[in-house]
Amino acid sequence: MNDTQKPAENTTATDSSSKRFTDEERGAMKERAQELRASARRGSRADKAREEEAAVLAKIAEMSDSDRVMAERFHAVVKASAPELAPKLWYGMPSYARDGKVVCFFQSAQKFNTRYATLGFSDKANLDEGAMWPTSYALKELTAADEARIGALVKQAAN
Repeated sequence: MNDTQKPAENTTATDSSSKRFTDEERGAMKERAQELRASARRGSRADKAREEEAAVLAKIAEMSDSDRVMAERFHAVVKASAPELAPKLWYGMPSYARDGKVVCFFQSAQKFNTRYATLGFSDKANLDEGAMWPTSYALKELTAADEARIGALVKQAAN
């Protein structure tokens, strides 16, 4: 190495703005930590289920008007289509789980400052169709036809 040549700079960016979490992402992580602590403090299984659903309904009530209406309708569709799925908060979002594992969730538009709400499915959802299938859907509003489609997807995902 030449005496005037400088060594290569360290490429591990510890202070790079592209590597940082957004305020919304940090907020979601903090919410998840609080959810886990609250879940650990809860008593019986029946108490946990009631408290989890109450927490989901409280989170829905905090949403902006359009998101709240969609989230309430989504909650009703899930309860009717797959009553075996248990409501719970997941990173501050209403979600529905089987055996403690999230199957589907509703993400409000304001959660990460997006222009639409999102209906998402985890890898625990039984939606496999060939080699490729959708795992999330953008929602601007919910029509009766949309609710029927969501009901069918949730039912399939839960089985």
